[in-house]
Amino acid sequence: MKRTRLSVCRRKARFVSERDALTVAQAGRVPLRAYRCDRCLHFHLTSRTKGKRLLQSRLLLPVDV
Repeated sequence: MKRTRLSVCRRKARFVSERDALTVAQAGRVPLRAYRCDRCLHFHLTSRTKGKRLLQSRLLLPVDV
C-alpha cells in the first residue's frame, strides 16, 4: 500500500472514526470510501476505487437505538 503524502493529509478533512467518515461519504454525490491515514492515524475520504470493493463501504450504517 502506498503511503499518504503529508501534503495530501494536511488538506483533507479528518474524521476521528470510520463511521463519521462514512456518514459524510453517503451524503456526497460521488462514491467515496474511507481509509485510515498512515500519517495522522485519522480517517480521510477518497474517490479512488481502483482495486477496491466499494459496495462494502457504501452499505447503510446501523442505527443506534
